[in-house]
Amino acid sequence: MDLSNLQPAPGSTKNRKRIGRGPGSGTGKTSGKGHKGQNARSGGGVKPGFEGGQMPLQRRLPKRGFTSLNKKVYSLVNLRDLDSFEAGAVVGIEDFGKAGLINGVKDGVKILADGELSKALTVQAHKFSKSAAEKIEAAGGKAEVL
Repeated sequence: MDLSNLQPAPGSTKNRKRIGRGPGSGTGKTSGKGHKGQNARSGGGVKPGFEGGQMPLQRRLPKRGFTSLNKKVYSLVNLRDLDSFEAGAVVGIEDFGKAGLINGVKDGVKILADGELSKALTVQAHKFSKSAAEKIEAAGGKAEVL
């Protein structure tokens, strides 16, 4: 195999539909739009969700609750994940990103107490759960709030 005989897999490509090119094309005359009517017109058609005057589904279903505009969303890190760092290290938000523990800082980083910490670390984050801060200090480390 070389570059001169490469071709797409059979059935993966097909020619575009050429509309309004005579009766032999299969889409001549009305160009696949049928005879007259709303959908045959230029700019015709109904808006998304329109059901011909029937009450649309999105209006028939009940609405519940609300979305708070002030809600904070934190990236979460568990204590068991912090065991991968060296003892005595100062661990911050950049270190969490490099280690692949968070995908991005949303409204901050919160440390949760899931798992055990066996090393003394200085952990810097925006929030700590009460038990996570206790476990970090029990291991001889420090929990610093940013």
